[in-house]
Amino acid sequence: MSPAVPFDRVAESLLAFWAEAGVDAMLHDTPIDRIEAGKFVPPKPPEKKPLVAPPPQARPGAGPDVASAVAEARRLAAEAQDLETLKAAIAAFDGCSLKFEGAKQAVFARGAADAPLMVIGEGPGADEDARGEPFVGRAGQLLDKMLAGAGLSGRVLITNTVFWRPPGNRAASAQEQAVCQPFLERAIELVSPKMLLLVGAPAAKAMLKRDEGILSLRGRWFEWRSEAGNLELPAMPTLHPAFLLRQPAAKKKAWSDLLTLTERLDRPDRGA
Repeated sequence: MSPAVPFDRVAESLLAFWAEAGVDAMLHDTPIDRIEAGKFVPPKPPEKKPLVAPPPQARPGAGPDVASAVAEARRLAAEAQDLETLKAAIAAFDGCSLKFEGAKQAVFARGAADAPLMVIGEGPGADEDARGEPFVGRAGQLLDKMLAGAGLSGRVLITNTVFWRPPGNRAASAQEQAVCQPFLERAIELVSPKMLLLVGAPAAKAMLKRDEGILSLRGRWFEWRSEAGNLELPAMPTLHPAFLLRQPAAKKKAWSDLLTLTERLDRPDRGA
């Protein structure tokens, strides 16, 4: 058994070994657990900052806000002294966003300028957008046949609550109808009809400010009043001819509505 080597000799030997290996200085005064220190610690994710939406960019050609657009529509409508100048004012008007959402042109009205009956629908579709006149597609052709059957040919002016085709033939919004309303009311004032026929739920709800469905509203008499209160006319809602093309059995209801309206329109005193 060999004698034990003194500790100082062991330490001296280790120091010599490390010196030969190139270690010439101590880096720390206290030991470090290299195994623990070598474990992977995922980096702390950067602090997320709240997302701030960029300010809205104005769409080129977009109309002004609704209140400003309505005020401008009222001004332009009041200046129109006949239907032709009103049509031109509508075509030049930039306050309705529908004008910039794919519509080809403004679609105003067709029919007699002094008609005793105004027919008001919701808005133009693809055929109307292409031709620039309301109710000229299949639904319009059915409407014309029904009006002719009731003896109303040449006695109506047909228009809509909005004058540009909504994209994808979607329903016109309340804001879009509100922007077009001054032009529609001016058209009613210029034509001075005796009655209104409101075709379809969107037109009936917008004109009468009611929430019932068209099956509840149709065939009933209401009093339409202009925004300023200076115009008041009897108005009857009825089913839209596009609905009748999908549901032919409902034509009897629409025909009954039309006959009721015609009977009142042709009364000598036009009373209730």
